[in-house]
Amino acid sequence: MGQYASKNDEQELAQQQEYMKKAAFYVDGLRQQLGRQPLCCVTTFGCQMNARDSEKLLGILTQIGYAATEVEAEADFVIYNTCTVRDNANQRVYGRLGFLNSMKRNKPHLKVALCGCMMQEQTVIDKIRKSYRFVDLIFGTHNIFKFAQLLVTMFENQEMIVDIWQETDQIVEELPVSRKYSYKSGINIMFGCNNFCSYCIVPYVRGRERSRDPKEILQEIERLVADGVVEVMLLGQNVNSYGKNLDTPITFAQLLQEVEQIEGLKRIRFMTSHPKDLSDELIDVMKHSKKICRHLHLPVQAGSDRILQAMNRRYTKAQYLALVDKIRTAMPDIALTTDIIVGFPGETLSDVEETIDVVRKVQYDNAFTFIYSKRTGTPAAAMENQVPEAVVREGFDKLLKVVQDTAKERAALLQGRVMEALVEEVNEQDASLMTGRLSNNMLVHFPASKSLIGQLVPVFLDRCHGFYYTGYIVE
Repeated sequence: MGQYASKNDEQELAQQQEYMKKAAFYVDGLRQQLGRQPLCCVTTFGCQMNARDSEKLLGILTQIGYAATEVEAEADFVIYNTCTVRDNANQRVYGRLGFLNSMKRNKPHLKVALCGCMMQEQTVIDKIRKSYRFVDLIFGTHNIFKFAQLLVTMFENQEMIVDIWQETDQIVEELPVSRKYSYKSGINIMFGCNNFCSYCIVPYVRGRERSRDPKEILQEIERLVADGVVEVMLLGQNVNSYGKNLDTPITFAQLLQEVEQIEGLKRIRFMTSHPKDLSDELIDVMKHSKKICRHLHLPVQAGSDRILQAMNRRYTKAQYLALVDKIRTAMPDIALTTDIIVGFPGETLSDVEETIDVVRKVQYDNAFTFIYSKRTGTPAAAMENQVPEAVVREGFDKLLKVVQDTAKERAALLQGRVMEALVEEVNEQDASLMTGRLSNNMLVHFPASKSLIGQLVPVFLDRCHGFYYTGYIVE
């Protein structure tokens, strides 16, 4: 991003702040009409980047006078921040919209907005215009920074507002953010993706890669640390290719070294890493880091070279396994997690056996397994040999069992050790326990006071329960 774009972004920021003042005027009118503070409910579908976008939406909504609620039926403004990676995410949104339609009939002042990746698809917009005409506002992934302006347009018009951009080079990140957690935060370091895996809709809905200026990222993290954040998650569709399109190129490994220097920051996480771009430099920086968590999410997607080639993943099974060996040699204690797709067009049960072989060799600490979902507009959707459901299910069930068995074996290796945990929240099942997260991303539950939330404490891992531990704080 050059100086010109940066100046543009400053002007955009000032403009959006003016729109926030104008939007606050309309929300105040609603407050007087209702005799109480209006409530908003933002529901997130999808990835960490969507979760971060939702924090931005909520930041602006609270700034202009809404109070947040998690109870949709109470809300005066409902926003769905959508995902379109798999078809079932789309279907869930349509299902929820039916409920909102009846809610709006009983509450005419209710506003409904849809945003996120699903909205970048023209077929979705056509369907909403036809079948869900009560929706007030629709916008996509590229113009989220214009949310205040879109709100004003919505308040001043009766008809549905649809504002979808196909792409942008603008990055405006200094708008208000309402963080879900006081002690940890996601940070967008880049947007978009250039990889075009044949099954994936993301490059079409998120656009091409755009990296943020490193100085802006570091300043944002410094502000967060000053506000009590001890752990940051650096977010991008493929963080390993960060910095390539900047006026002064910088590698992701170099950015991590800069982040490491920030005083008061205790932990650094990042996702997602594409195996083809994971450099020796990054492995070396992780190995010597005191702050980068011992966890790496490294999506393999498949173990068959034939399927990997059809997926346009640009590495072979042997190359992936060699990379894992390199990572494990440098950091024997690292936790590796992955994504796997079963049922890609043309995949046979013997191809699934190749994937199972990778799982056995790598010994993942966890794997997110998905049944292939046909996304219109991707090359894979037009491929012949779409796999019958019964074959997919057979392969999926077999893979899932191996994934679960190997992950349990990996988890059990930590029993009897003392490890540092970030105290995150009161345990959902037992209020006398707190839930903490280890550097390797595993959860541990232990007796403690909620005054410790946001602090790092040494915990003895007493008992492994498959995918989590119970233990106690060691003084």
